[in-house]
Amino acid sequence: MKKHNFSAGPCILPQEVIIKASEAVLDFNGLGLSLIEISHRSKDFVAVMDKARSLALELLDLEGKGYQALFLQGGASLEFLMVAYNLLEKKAGYLNTGTWADKAVKEAKLFGEVIEVGSSKDENFSYIPKGYTIPNDLDYLHLTSNNTIFGTQIKKFPKTSTTLVCDMSSDIFSRQLDFSQFDLIYAGAQKNMGPAGTTLVVIKEEILGKVTRKIPSMLDYKVHIDKESMFNTPAVFPVYVSMLTLEWLKNLGGIPAIEKINEKKAQLLYSEIDLNPLFKGYAHKEDRSNMNATFTLTEDKLKVVFDGMCKEAGISGLNGHRSVGGYRASMYNALPLDSVGTLVDVMSELERKA
Repeated sequence: MKKHNFSAGPCILPQEVIIKASEAVLDFNGLGLSLIEISHRSKDFVAVMDKARSLALELLDLEGKGYQALFLQGGASLEFLMVAYNLLEKKAGYLNTGTWADKAVKEAKLFGEVIEVGSSKDENFSYIPKGYTIPNDLDYLHLTSNNTIFGTQIKKFPKTSTTLVCDMSSDIFSRQLDFSQFDLIYAGAQKNMGPAGTTLVVIKEEILGKVTRKIPSMLDYKVHIDKESMFNTPAVFPVYVSMLTLEWLKNLGGIPAIEKINEKKAQLLYSEIDLNPLFKGYAHKEDRSNMNATFTLTEDKLKVVFDGMCKEAGISGLNGHRSVGGYRASMYNALPLDSVGTLVDVMSELERKA
């Protein structure tokens, strides 16, 4: 039976990417050696790293605009620390829209004054704060574009002259944006790009070198840029799979093409949530994420029946995070539209049976 993978992460990947990656594990580039046993300094893997970095900038339309792409390790959690280490001299602003933004705030406080310019903690992060004021004396403003746990997504980014940093871990490459409005973007690969183990960081070089503190080599973005993302042994397999996924996206038509598909998926599921009296959406409608739809049953007694129907239909990874409960359907780039259709059919069937 076909499985419909709604897991929040590690994410679903295109089938053709999984096939190519598995072949490379057995024999990479006809070398008679596995991808995961060749030297990371070999010309074969250096070419992979170079292509992955180049594709990231190309798809984001940031080529030739003063940006560098890096594939680092430690996940978005390490970036919470690295961003502040490299950029925070006196004061930074954070928009607190969920668990991961909250953790980013905690790390930044180790390096200087941190203010929350806005927060949706008062309603368990079910909406995106609006109308907040951005002080003009910030070293940077940090945003989280999509909140995986709570199912909210920033639809309109603030216009500001302040250095703008964005955690895009769970919606990068999913929708068209003017990515040049951001000075630093980071994203753990495992949400929408590849397997766990590598993190994409895209940096406008001119923002670096302005803090007075000494930065350890492994945490210094300039060091990683100078070494072309090869300062230490990279996560070879995750970088390779991320490269394949970016190739797949480019061949599909890039971000404009996938955005149309993602909008269809989200519209299909949210329409069912709103029309079906047995389900209720968690996030405020105007802030709903196209990547992670969070919803609950209006009648708890139906949970066992609904869970059983989902299992029978081959639906996997639908359980909501403990912070919210209920269900979470993660509709990342590689999730086919027909998988969302299958979930909607099960939801509709539940209504007919109830």
